[in-house]
Amino acid sequence: MLLSLPRASLISMRRRAFLRVAAAVAVVPCRGVAQRREALDGVTLDAAARAYRVHPGGSIQAGLEAAAKDPANKTVYVHAGTYQPRAHGQALIWFNRRHDGITLEAVGEVVLTAANPAVADKKAASFPAIVNHVVYFGDGISPKTVLRGFRITGANNYTTGTGRISPIESDDVPKTPFFYLDGGGIKIYARSWPTIERVEVVGNWTSPCGAGVSVEHLGQMLDAAVFRDCIFRDNRTQVTGAAFDLLHGSRATLDNCLFVGNIANVGVDYIGLLTGGEYHAEHGSGAMSVFEKSRAEVTRCTFTGNWAGVDDNGTGSTYVKSIFWNNTLKGGISTGARYEIDITSGGGVRESFIHGETNDLRGTIDRAVNTFDGPDPRFDAQFVPQAPEYRAVGYRPVAAASRARTSLP
Repeated sequence: MLLSLPRASLISMRRRAFLRVAAAVAVVPCRGVAQRREALDGVTLDAAARAYRVHPGGSIQAGLEAAAKDPANKTVYVHAGTYQPRAHGQALIWFNRRHDGITLEAVGEVVLTAANPAVADKKAASFPAIVNHVVYFGDGISPKTVLRGFRITGANNYTTGTGRISPIESDDVPKTPFFYLDGGGIKIYARSWPTIERVEVVGNWTSPCGAGVSVEHLGQMLDAAVFRDCIFRDNRTQVTGAAFDLLHGSRATLDNCLFVGNIANVGVDYIGLLTGGEYHAEHGSGAMSVFEKSRAEVTRCTFTGNWAGVDDNGTGSTYVKSIFWNNTLKGGISTGARYEIDITSGGGVRESFIHGETNDLRGTIDRAVNTFDGPDPRFDAQFVPQAPEYRAVGYRPVAAASRARTSLP
């Protein structure tokens, strides 16, 4: 029957058939290119888990970008291994408005580091770090954006970039000097209120402030950055907030967190000298610094074995059911006594246990609703107090319950 059709019809039919085949053939290489690029980035879509998976050697940022473009799959699982930057930059991974609502979760032991010895300048004081921040949370991030289960380390006062233009943030968002300098482990900036759970921030160094975490909301305190079940250990700063700082007009909530081994004031306060006066020159700063017009809401946390506990010049801060014990670690240059809490408005400190060289530096804390110089908590290896008086206060380790659930290949 086909042979009986007019020649013009046959040519038209054959042309349409050819075009359909050609179109189908053209699609296959494009899909193949996309799959090869995905494979090179080490990112795969796990349809059953409704999540993207990143394996060692892969790009976590590529996983975040894939989830950002995907309206249905908003979880990225990162599998056990160490992930480091491939080139000099401002962050290993970064979250902007397009990434809001993504959960980035570790599967097994996952280390995120600022260091790459193979790329770093061996003569630089910042060696082996090659990024300013390990993780950056930028403008437009809400509490439904979650970071969970990672170990964050390796920041070493590496800084690149100045001015308003940055590859990890919109040009419309103003940049302070601390956008670049602070927050070696985690930097939270502008209208950014992420949820961070079961993260260990360890062994970071920055100058001047906030080696572990720096929160800088620029006065936009519509919500709080939330930290649950986190550990801040062995972080160091030139000046303030060895593990954690809340810069002017910022807000954070910390629940069940541990601060240990953090040292501030390891050098001269050059920021203070340039701006008219050193900050807390005599006694220095603590593991956590809360600046003016900021607010910290701290519940069941433990501060022990740091250079100092907390210095808080903020407004409305609360420290509830927490332990401040012997924050007398050596290492800073301030000549005054070590202290547990230096707070201008101590009414929010309650149901807490406080003991050290100087318990209440300013005398603002109500002794009637706190316990000063209580019994030795007898911390175990995980800093869980064994003394029964402490059963309802302070940090407790939390098992990574989700790891078995997310440990698919």
